[in-house]
Order: sequence, then C-alpha cells, then structure tokens
Amino acid sequence: MRTRRLNLAPMAAGLAALLLSSEAGLANPAISARPTDGSADRPRSQLDNPQSSAQSVLDEARAAQPQHAHPLYGPHTLEHTRAALAFYEELAAGGGWPMLPPQIAGLRAGSRGGPVEQLKVRLILTGDLDPDAAGGDLFDKATEDALKRFQVRHGLSQTGSVGRLTTRALNVPVDVRLNQLRASIHRLEGNAFAFTSRYVVVNIPGAQVEAIDNGVVERRHVAIVGRPDRPSPVLATRISAVNLNPTWTVPMSIIKADIMPQMAKDPTWLAKHNMRVIGAGNQEIDPKTIDWKTPRNPNFFVRQDPGPTNSLGTIRIDMPNSHAVLMHDTPKKELFRNDVRFNSSGCARVDGVKDLALWLLKGSEWDQSKIDAALVIGERKDIRLSRSVPIAWVYLTGWAAGDGMIHFRDDIYGLDTPEGLVTSTISPRKPAPVTPAATKPAVVPAAPSRPASPQPVRYIPQPLPAPPPGATPVALGR
Repeated sequence: MRTRRLNLAPMAAGLAALLLSSEAGLANPAISARPTDGSADRPRSQLDNPQSSAQSVLDEARAAQPQHAHPLYGPHTLEHTRAALAFYEELAAGGGWPMLPPQIAGLRAGSRGGPVEQLKVRLILTGDLDPDAAGGDLFDKATEDALKRFQVRHGLSQTGSVGRLTTRALNVPVDVRLNQLRASIHRLEGNAFAFTSRYVVVNIPGAQVEAIDNGVVERRHVAIVGRPDRPSPVLATRISAVNLNPTWTVPMSIIKADIMPQMAKDPTWLAKHNMRVIGAGNQEIDPKTIDWKTPRNPNFFVRQDPGPTNSLGTIRIDMPNSHAVLMHDTPKKELFRNDVRFNSSGCARVDGVKDLALWLLKGSEWDQSKIDAALVIGERKDIRLSRSVPIAWVYLTGWAAGDGMIHFRDDIYGLDTPEGLVTSTISPRKPAPVTPAATKPAVVPAAPSRPASPQPVRYIPQPLPAPPPGATPVALGR
C-alpha cells in the first residue's frame, strides 16, 4: 500500500501545484479555528459538555461561514464557474481521486499512518493542501488548515477533523462534481435576474443568505430553507417591507397538512400556540365548532398572534411573489447550529434577521435603537422600504466565487437532472429544437476520457469591483 500511495504523489503534486499557483488566483480565506456546527463533525468533548450555552453554539455556527467578500451569486459567477468546470474536467481526465477508506473517519491533529497520507493526496488533488507541505504521515497544522478549507468549500463545520459529513464529501466522485458544475452553469445561463448595486441572494442548497452592495458582500447569514417534501422555490422578486412583531396567516397547505391533524388529536393545540380561527368578515370562530377531521376545504383561515412563540419570530421581510414565501425570524434558533438546515415549509428563516433588516433600512429613520424599542412594545409595525431591493432565490450546487474558491453543496432536492433544471432556473428558457446534435443531456455525469495531450487548465477568476472607500467588512448574522 505504501508504494501505491507514493506513486500517486507526483501526479497529485503536479495537479495541486497547478491549482495552487499564484496565477490561478486561489487564496486561502480567513478561516475560524473554532470547531463549529453539527454533531457529525463536532469533537466528542463538545458533544459531552452540557454546559455549552445556546448562544455560544450559535456564535460557532456563524463563524463557520466563509469570511470572503465575494458574492456567491453575481454578474461574474457564470464565467468563474465555467473556469472551475474546466479545472474539474482536467481532474477527471487524470482519473479523478481515489475513494478514501473508512479508516479516515476520526482523523484529527496528531493522527499518524497510511490513512493520513491518503487524506493528504486527496486534499492536494483539489488544491486544498499545498504539496510542498504534505510530506510524511503526520496530521499536522498544514493538513488541519487544508481540511478546514475543504470544509468551507463544502458548507461544513470547520472542525479540522474528519467526521461523518466530511468523509462523505471527500468521497463524492469527480463525475458528480462535474454534474453539479454543469447544472449550475445551465441555470446561470438561463437565470433572468437583473443585478443592481444592492441586492440580496438566497442559495437554497447552501442554506445561506447574502446582502450585496456594489459587488461586495456586506452581510452573510446562516439560513434554514425548505425540506425536500416542502421545497423552497427559485424566484426573482423585490423586497418591499420589513414587518416588526408580525402576525402569521397560516397557508392553507399547512392548515391541511399540519394543523387539522393536530387539532383532531388535541383540541387545545391552537390555543397553546397563540393561534386564532378567522372566518367570514374577519370574525373569530370558536375552534370547538369546527370538525377538524373533515377532508373538505376549510372556509376559514388561521392566524397566529405576535409574540415570542410566533413561527415568524419578531421580524419578517416581505417580498411579494406567487409562491407566498418570505424571509423571517424563528423562535427555534437552535436549528441554525446544524450543517444540514432543511427544516422549513418553504420560507427562509434567517439567523440575525434584525441585522439584515437594518441593512435593508439603511438611510431611513429606522436605526437599531428604534427597532429595538418597537420590538419591546410588541405591536405589529409595517415599515415600507423607500426603495425596494431585488432578491434572487437560486439553486446552485456547484459554483466558483471571485476569490477562486470552488464550492459544492448537496443536491438536496434532486434537481441536478435535465428535468430538474427546468424547474430550478429563475426564468426557464424555452427548450431548444430537438436535433441529432441536441439530444445530449444538458448534464452529463459520465467521466470524460483522458485527452491524448492534455493542456494545463488554469483557474483565473475575473476580479470583481474593489470595495468602495470606507466600506465595512463582511458582517455575519449576530
């Protein structure tokens, strides 16, 4: 086995040196050294510590977000992602990367042995580890930093150790990564979103929200998006208002799927959740007068009063759209700590949503002290933006940002297919006429064959506009 690993090293070093060269434009981001997020990759000492406060857990989850100022979705994302695809096609032509053995699970700083060497080869191939720092079989600081970089690129907790989710991401074949990049390119080519100086983007597979001003990410937030059976939609619209202490009018789909079964089992369920039944003429109806087991369409709606248990939390952000989705706070803030954040019924719950609201209201009379005072009063307050802000909800499972970092996220809804691309593009393009040359699927998972004389592929990202004078650094949700 040792001989086989050593034979892989020259090939790995050559490819990684290409990716890590200064001409390639790849730079290590500022990476938090704190272990963060879900239990799959969290050190055992943290899992066994019951004294860890909820606030510290949230702080760690926010620190797991990348610190770079380049937006995940901007005018240059398409060309960056095309360059990333060319690099991964070169990796595929060279045979991709070997599957790592189960023995890599649990590797961390100080580990030694053959599995550490195999992990290093894997990290070299995708440019996460400099081959000049990869000698020996010790899991050293360079290996730990390289693994954290890999974890950043895959939306995982930056623990610097190999847990279950990291192991799974390391062993995703290159063919799948090619498929993700091609699918994202297809969507980016078809997305009809007009970029302006200020806009907001939600990447659904990444469960992440960014607020961009003049090409620079000013705020980045952890989010919770729709679960697979209630997916969040792709859309382009405009944010029109911020609501303080909102009520929640429950969508009829949730009334039928969730509330009616709950009331059939427990007639006090609505009262426990501060919800009221409203009928014709906006008149309140006694829930006891309703047959909650009836399959017929209800002739009423359900509204939840403002308060700390309101499903929208204390702030919601309105964006008129045909899917009736929005961004909002949540009383279940512990969910933000997880690497896998697909728990909503379609809307996007945003960690630190008050800070996002302040960003949207920049230049208005609504500063933090005024918003805090209004939240304490507890009455609903609708604040219309003087100028609406464009927002895009996108579905990108593989993309490259302006800093040269190539990102991947799980295809949580299974949409990286020719059929799924139609429903996961903001403005689906008309299908091309069927011709013999056009019968090839839009996304081809098969590995490309090695070219006779492969040419080096350098990933040279297009630089984005420099931050304006006096611009503040990226702020994470607090």
